Amino acid sequence: LETTKGKIVIELLPDKAPLAVNSFVFLAREGWFDNAPWHRVLEGFVAQSGDPSGTGVFGPGYLFKNETNDLKFDQAGVVGMANSGADRNGSQFFITLAATPNLDGGYTIFGRVIQGMEVVQSLTVRDTSKNADLPPGDKIVTITIEEK
Repeated sequence: LETTKGKIVIELLPDKAPLAVNSFVFLAREGWFDNAPWHRVLEGFVAQSGDPSGTGVFGPGYLFKNETNDLKFDQAGVVGMANSGADRNGSQFFITLAATPNLDGGYTIFGRVIQGMEVVQSLTVRDTSKNADLPPGDKIVTITIEEK
């Protein structure tokens, strides 16, 4: 992820969450995330993006099921699908800023930050669900998918 604050490298986990990884890769290659703001950044909790409108209410026009796996939100840098309820995943995702065990079981984990956690930690704190009139925050410039 190339952001306005710097680069974040995420390792995707297709063996643990194939639906989420497939959707994320598809949307990234289509440019869905280009210029999408980090619309919800809560100190000590999560940084969330994936809605190009910046409001936190839009998705790609499709939903997919939660994927259960043995991974836990046990540290900063865990990447999960944001949703509006069970089996309502679309394009929004978050990166944990600390261990968040209260999220275990309710959200699909599909990746982890392997480089650039300092960039994630430096994102501007904001929450558009509480205040829609916030000035523009940090953005994802673009996402490049590398297959290894």
